[in-house]
Amino acid sequence: MTDRKTAAPRTAALVGGGVIGAGWAARFLLDGWNVRLFDPDPEIARKTEEVLKNARTAQAELMKGAPLPAEGEIVYSATLAEAVAGADFIQESLPEREDLKIRVLAEIDAAAPAETVIGSSTSGLLPSRLQLGMARPERLVVGHPFNPVYLLPLVEICGGEKTSEAACETAAGIYASIGMKPLRVRKEIDGFIADRLLEALWREALWLVNDGVATVEEIDDAVRYGAGLRWSFMGTFLTYRLAGGEDGMRHFLAQFGPALKLPWTKLEAPELTEELIDAVATQSDDQAGGTSLREFEALRDSCLVSVMSGLADQRYAAGEVVEARREALRARGKGE
Repeated sequence: MTDRKTAAPRTAALVGGGVIGAGWAARFLLDGWNVRLFDPDPEIARKTEEVLKNARTAQAELMKGAPLPAEGEIVYSATLAEAVAGADFIQESLPEREDLKIRVLAEIDAAAPAETVIGSSTSGLLPSRLQLGMARPERLVVGHPFNPVYLLPLVEICGGEKTSEAACETAAGIYASIGMKPLRVRKEIDGFIADRLLEALWREALWLVNDGVATVEEIDDAVRYGAGLRWSFMGTFLTYRLAGGEDGMRHFLAQFGPALKLPWTKLEAPELTEELIDAVATQSDDQAGGTSLREFEALRDSCLVSVMSGLADQRYAAGEVVEARREALRARGKGE
C-alpha cells in the first residue's frame, strides 16, 4: 500500500470561491490535498482565509485528537485554465445560474485533463442541462454539499443523461475519502432529494410569516427545540415509525394518514411581496440581535461539533461517519 506520508498530495481545482467554494477549499486542504482556487473576486483570499480559520478550529475539535494530515497548500489562480491544469479533481461552485454554469463548465471541460472528473455544487439544476456545452459530458457529476462543507458530511451525487457510472463512482470515492457521506440520487430531478425537502419546509415557513401565524424566530424555535433534534440522527421516516409504537409504521399511517387530507400545509410558495420580504428581513434582523456573521458561523460550527461528537460516541447516523473518519485518520497517522 502506498504510504500517504510520502505520496505526493493530490490537487483539487475549485472554480468559484463563495460560501460553498471556500468550504470545499477547507474540506480538501484539511485532508492534505493541495487546492488551486479560481474566483475573480479581488477579496477572495481574505474571505477564504477567514473560512479556513473557522474550519481548522472546528475540525480539530471534531476529530478529538485523531492525527490530521499535514494541511495542503492553497494557490489563488489568476485564470480558470491555470486552476484546472493537471488537477486530479475539479469542483465547480458558481452562482446558481444555469446559463453561467453551462458556459463555465464548457470552459473547464476544454482546459482540464481529459480524464479528470468534474463535480458541480449546484443545489438543484439538472446535470443533463449543465452538460450541454461540454465535449466530454460523461465526466460531469453533481456533487451537492451542505453548508458548512467542511463539517456536514452529506454530498448528493447525481448524474445526467450522459454521465458515466465510472465518473459517479470516482466522485463518490473522492468525497468519501475526505470524510463525506455520498448519497446517490437514483433519478435526475430538480432540487435532488435534500433540497426538495428543505424547500417544502421553507415555503410553509414563509406562509406562516405571511399569514401572521408566527415570527421567523418562533418558527426556528419550533424546529431547533423539537423535531430538528430528532432529524439530526433519525430523519423523518424512522421517527414516524417509532411514533407508531410496537406496530410501527403501519399503525402510524393508519392513525395519522387521514391528517394528510386536512389543510395543515400550503405547498405552493406565497408571492414574495415587498411586505413579506420586509417582514422576514426585519424579523431576521431582530432575531440576530446584532451578532455578526462570523460570530454566528463560529457558534454554528461549535454546535455542530457538539451534536456530531455526541452522535459519534453512539456510532450512529452522522456520528458513524465521524467515527469512521477518526479511525481512518488514526490509521493514516500510523502509516497503515
